[in-house]
Amino acid sequence: GSSAARSSTAAVPLGPWMTELATAAEPAAVLDRAALLPREAAVLKRALAVARARVAAGGYPVVPTTGPDTLEPGSFDALRVPALRARLLATDALLASAEVGDMTVYDESLVAAVKRFQAAEGLEPDGRIGRITFAALNRPAEATVRQLRVALDMRRAAPPPPAERHIEVNVPHQRLVLAEQGRVLLDMAVIVGKPARATPMLRVRLNAIQFNPQWGVPERNAREDLLPRFRRDPRAMMEKGFRVYGFVDGVRTEIDPTTIDWASVNPTRFPYFIRQDAGDINALGRIKFIMPNTEDIYMHDTPDRHLFRRPDRAFSSGCIRLEKPMELLDVVLQGTAGWDRARAERVLASRATTGVAIARSIPVRLHYTTAVVAGGQVVLRPDIYGLDEAYARAMDSSRTRVASAGTTSLGGAR
Repeated sequence: GSSAARSSTAAVPLGPWMTELATAAEPAAVLDRAALLPREAAVLKRALAVARARVAAGGYPVVPTTGPDTLEPGSFDALRVPALRARLLATDALLASAEVGDMTVYDESLVAAVKRFQAAEGLEPDGRIGRITFAALNRPAEATVRQLRVALDMRRAAPPPPAERHIEVNVPHQRLVLAEQGRVLLDMAVIVGKPARATPMLRVRLNAIQFNPQWGVPERNAREDLLPRFRRDPRAMMEKGFRVYGFVDGVRTEIDPTTIDWASVNPTRFPYFIRQDAGDINALGRIKFIMPNTEDIYMHDTPDRHLFRRPDRAFSSGCIRLEKPMELLDVVLQGTAGWDRARAERVLASRATTGVAIARSIPVRLHYTTAVVAGGQVVLRPDIYGLDEAYARAMDSSRTRVASAGTTSLGGAR
């Protein structure tokens, strides 16, 4: 509490919550908010205590990954099945009470345990153990501790959700929730940006919709994704509605893509603008949800509906693809005079590109939380962008510096 201690620690970089506490005009209010963390915080804390106990006990048994790429239900494997059973017995009380037959057969009780594990991990609970499930089974207990610590610290720093209708997109969980007054109105799977084209974390407002959107292809997508396809078959790209524009005598003009020598096009100085016509096979689908921002990120439909069945859905170029665009449309249009589902479907059927400003803009938060609570269980998803790891390093660095500064400031009192 001395002035020497305050001056010694003034420049110490702290986590967001600690920084807010240290600089708040009313620190008691910050502490009160932390005490009123969502009920799920208690579940996370219990999970953290269990993970720390597991670290102290030497970690989880390792499941060997040698052998066929996928371990199928009913298969025999004298190496992996006993190890798999030992690993799941460490976390699954139901498995401990199940009857055990042949220890080397991936039997029904073990398949059921794997399905429970997959569901808790946010994976497809099909009982088939492939690369992703093996990686989750073999995640070190120390990594789980780190992930849960980060999740709890992030919750302390996060502002409470607004009472008004709002949309939350949890990027690593690849899900969208629309809620109001604490009640979930809509929950759906989404497709988010691949690590090389990460979806940015944003706070924006959804204020307009576009029906039958055209797609103005960003230059990076044109260079990296579309140029190889034009080189293979420019006519097929025309059939998919892609149009190519270039400058002729200073005027932007549409160019027949079959007349372009695509092999000689320099991808680092891509000279064309590409647009895809509206339609069923347009990359944006039939609806685009506009939320103005400097990153040009929006939410949209997609013709590739089958992709939502995949457990890992981080493969867009940054924008958010929606599993249930029509359900979101129904909610978003509420209160906009003259618009309802029937009119929207007539506009969609017309194939005309049509925009509408909604009467009630909706706040949207794109955020990054790898540990959430669902059905009373902690669900951990991979740290796809490495943000948890960076946050954990910052937490550890802050704690080290705080400890060092405290030792320095109290040195004269020893």
